[in-house]
Amino acid sequence: MRLITTLLCALCVFCHSSFAAASGKPNVLIILADDQGWGDLSVNGNSNLATPHVDSLASAGAMFDRFYVCPVCSPTRAEFLTGRYHPRSGIFSTSTGGERMNLAEKTIADTFKAAGYATGAFGKWHNGMQYPYHPRARGFDEFYGFCSGHWGDYFDAPLEHNGRLVTGKGYIIDDLTDHAIRFIKQHRQRPFFCYVPFNSPHTPAQVPDRFYAKFANAELKLRDRDPDREDLAKTRATLAMCENIDWNVGRLLRKLADLKLADSTIVIYFSDNGPNGLRWNGGMKGRKGSVDEGGVRSAFFIRWPRRIPSGAKVSQIAGAIDLLPTLADLAGVPVVSTKPLDGVSLKPLLLGDAKNWPDRMIFSHWAKKVSVRTQRHRFVAPNQLFDMVADPVQDRDIAKEQPEVAARLSGAVEKWKAALLPGLGENNRPFTVGYRELPITQLPARDGVPHGNVKRSARAPNSSFFTNWTSADDRITWDVEVATAGRYEAIVYYTCPKSDVGSVVELSLNGCRVEAAVSEAHDPPLRGQEHDRFPRAGESYVKDFKPMRLGVMELKQGRGELTLRALKVPGKSVMDVRMILLTLLK
Repeated sequence: MRLITTLLCALCVFCHSSFAAASGKPNVLIILADDQGWGDLSVNGNSNLATPHVDSLASAGAMFDRFYVCPVCSPTRAEFLTGRYHPRSGIFSTSTGGERMNLAEKTIADTFKAAGYATGAFGKWHNGMQYPYHPRARGFDEFYGFCSGHWGDYFDAPLEHNGRLVTGKGYIIDDLTDHAIRFIKQHRQRPFFCYVPFNSPHTPAQVPDRFYAKFANAELKLRDRDPDREDLAKTRATLAMCENIDWNVGRLLRKLADLKLADSTIVIYFSDNGPNGLRWNGGMKGRKGSVDEGGVRSAFFIRWPRRIPSGAKVSQIAGAIDLLPTLADLAGVPVVSTKPLDGVSLKPLLLGDAKNWPDRMIFSHWAKKVSVRTQRHRFVAPNQLFDMVADPVQDRDIAKEQPEVAARLSGAVEKWKAALLPGLGENNRPFTVGYRELPITQLPARDGVPHGNVKRSARAPNSSFFTNWTSADDRITWDVEVATAGRYEAIVYYTCPKSDVGSVVELSLNGCRVEAAVSEAHDPPLRGQEHDRFPRAGESYVKDFKPMRLGVMELKQGRGELTLRALKVPGKSVMDVRMILLTLLK
């Protein structure tokens, strides 16, 4: 009987693994690192660390020599998701609503879901929190992770699962990988599209001891091009985080192998921008935030056994905008977006049948800075030109030596700016509330506006909370639009010391109001610093905030200013506030 059971299980696994191949639709697994530079991998020559599992994707698949993303996080994610330059989708910031993709955009997940794929995302979304900006409305059947730009503590982190607030288990990258593996196992009988956007090595620099131990006192042979400015403590912690990523990539690849899915799964690995600090990056100029080569060049590997030749190296330039058309082309599924794509299918380059591949221009933009890359040159507006073949570290401006090339690329930049940048940042998109498809709406401090004495817990909004609420004249507001009229339960996530218990607060919107007294002390310590490998700058520590029910509001459809204020302040302060939670009741 045991032998029969074993044989049946083996046959079952074989049938499951054969399904994608038999249907002609490959599975897709996309792994995205956060703030990992091109040079943070051993396959690219960095002997300071070892990344054998990521490196294996290059040896077993194709490596792109010149692959370009954006200078910062949310624009790259939007360009990958839409196949279009990020200004087209309204991305102008990494926080406070500017990271959201316009609702008219269709995503790569929409394309694969329409083709019958199971779709899941596990990690840092960073393209909108409230439905219908939420990943559940952008083509993903399942989402586990967080929607903000960065997080304050990577251990037992507050996360969400399909809109429901949950607490993560252990180190966040390990936890995200666990859920991605669960998704792959659950959907191994049908084609799946699994997107794993990790949130490291983005700061804060936190990583389990077993990865950090190797680097705690390591001598680093390879250094930044300006070694006197490099923070070695930060570099060591970052490299440890990169090795943790590699370990988790290995777990994903092993699971595909165990389930006999490796041959029928396209696996992609890349990062969202240049390194988030001064460290070895092949000598290139620029880092995160820069439109120079080092700020926008990413490692890129794609593996599809028996289809993409092992060890292939693609020299033609490519970018994140190309991934939607490329994957749709490889999988043989139609793109559902009706908007013109900026990216092109790289399938001919990958399968070796490209003929007369044309030179092209790939544009990079952030904070009003623009550059353009051709196969040979990088032009950085307003008038710098570099020969990236003769001068790959971008040290010598040749604009005066080659004025015709400079003028041609300058004209291309001006045309691109005129087409894409007018109106960018003139944000008139309220935060959306009240969709039955996802009835829970989070309104975090990140998206609110403090008034009076109220201030953020740190300069960077993404993982901040509101504090210093000391007066009845103070208030916190959110610009919201209610999609569905109805009854909403209102909850505030707060902390308050015992000495300040007794404040009465009011939440109001367009004439509807509820009020409640802060009757219970909840004063946990700040956390996060105990896990930091070096002091953070600009990012908030966090606290374990407690939900307090404010009441049920009868909200009307329409736009207005959601206002949280105090009616009574008997102590020195009212409370610290992480977010308001509005739940549309049945």
